[in-house]
Amino acid sequence: MSCKKILVLGSGMVARPCVEYLTRDAKNTITVACRTLSTAQALISDLPHTQAISLDVSSSADLDSQIANYDVVISLVPYMYHAEVIKSAVKGKTTVVTTSYISPAMRELEEAVKQAGIVVLNEVGLDPGIDHLYAIKTIDDVHAKGGKVKAFYSYCGGLPAPACAGNPLRFKFSWSPRGSLLAQCNSASYLSEGKQVDVSAEELMSVSKPYFVTDGYDFEAYPNRNSVPFREFYNIPEAETVLRGSLRYEGNPKFVQALSNLGWLDSGEKDWLREGMTWAQIQQRTIGATDSDERTLISRIKDVCNFSGEAESDRIIAGLRWIGVLSSAQATVRRGNMLDTLCGQLENLLSYQPGEQDLVMLQHKFVVEWRDGKTDTLTSTLELLGDPNGYSAMALSVGLTCGIATQLLLDGHPALNTPGLLAPYRKEICDPIREIVEREGIKMVEKVL
Repeated sequence: MSCKKILVLGSGMVARPCVEYLTRDAKNTITVACRTLSTAQALISDLPHTQAISLDVSSSADLDSQIANYDVVISLVPYMYHAEVIKSAVKGKTTVVTTSYISPAMRELEEAVKQAGIVVLNEVGLDPGIDHLYAIKTIDDVHAKGGKVKAFYSYCGGLPAPACAGNPLRFKFSWSPRGSLLAQCNSASYLSEGKQVDVSAEELMSVSKPYFVTDGYDFEAYPNRNSVPFREFYNIPEAETVLRGSLRYEGNPKFVQALSNLGWLDSGEKDWLREGMTWAQIQQRTIGATDSDERTLISRIKDVCNFSGEAESDRIIAGLRWIGVLSSAQATVRRGNMLDTLCGQLENLLSYQPGEQDLVMLQHKFVVEWRDGKTDTLTSTLELLGDPNGYSAMALSVGLTCGIATQLLLDGHPALNTPGLLAPYRKEICDPIREIVEREGIKMVEKVL
């Protein structure tokens, strides 16, 4: 029996379902690496043929010394470390798997990856990941029947279940709020009726619109990153509209826009931001109010935010009061900047509590034109609730998909054996992953509207 040695970098929430799936094959031995050894040890508790080690992924020497000892390394650390992981994997001729988009820094390493004869498989989580598996399935089906995909929309949200969303942001954080909030401040591009539309980071939340997915939910949607290349990635040159975006509950985008307008999403270091300041004093400084009295702050906030009406103004100001940024309590300043200071507060207020459920909602919508001129709208929808006593929906959908893709790679699946940077944009890669994901109980429901 040929044993396979797997190194998992990172011990966040998606790592456990990934590792658990890989332990099902007795040939696999899995090492989980984290900077804090006790965290890695807790993750592998009661899992067979696993071990934990301490590893600092910011140290290229540490990466080099470890990665060369393994058949595959799964990088579940923040995306900015993937390029360094790949560099070490090139030296050690070790296969790499990530759940992240292929970044420009990773793309620059493609030739070195090919020369090393290794595979770097990416985008095998939820979004990106499961979204690709079903987009490619429907597009291939349509093309096989002689149809054309004239418009493609895809929206995904990782949210609290409705019963757990009763807070001003209508959101909860299962990990640090920083990445989630910054993702709502990115620029975006998409295709609409044959023309490219570019949205600046400052405008992103203001272009959010109500979006119906299924009964019982009130979502808003906004574009996410750059959708334009997906016309090529998904092989739909005939598409005039291609838009991939994010879902939030109604009211969240306007609240995040207000936080941005008021300076709370600024990650730049401020020399004036010091321990001992109250939240109200910080807010006074960022919006140029004459004093830190709540009434003065609210008057100035209304000027800065230019709310659409009294109801929106009342709702958001009540939310700011609930978060505590108008209070005379002393703030805990983090890293000398507004964003991290706010995130510390949100971690205390908006973390999932025991027994609370999250929700993954993912929907594709295809406008299809058939040979006879008839037009249909097709949808694929995933509505997945987390298990209050087990994995969250996000952890399961990302971690399980990653584990399945890794196992297929280890098993020598022919579609995954071409050296270079790979992502699931082709039927040959998508189908085998999707079929196993479905057997594990995660399946998008397809309909013709």
